[in-house]
Amino acid sequence: MNSLAWIGIIAWGLVLTAFGLVQAAPAGADTGTLAAHDVIFLVGGGLVTCLIGIVGLAGLMGWIPGLRNEQKSRA
Repeated sequence: MNSLAWIGIIAWGLVLTAFGLVQAAPAGADTGTLAAHDVIFLVGGGLVTCLIGIVGLAGLMGWIPGLRNEQKSRA
C-alpha cells in the first residue's frame, strides 16, 4: 500500500471519530439520536482506525526499525 492509502485510512478514522463525537448528547439530555454504546463504538473505532493508519504509515516510511527492510550483505 502506498502512503496515500494510509493517509486515507487516517482520514476515515477522523471522520468516524468526529461523527461519534457530534452524535454524543450531554449527560442529562435525552435528545441523542444514538445510544451511548453506539457513540462509544464510533469514537473507539475511529481512534483505532487512526492508530492503524499511523502505524501503517510509519512502517511504510521506515520509521519503525522492526518493519524496515534491511538488506543482508554476503560478505
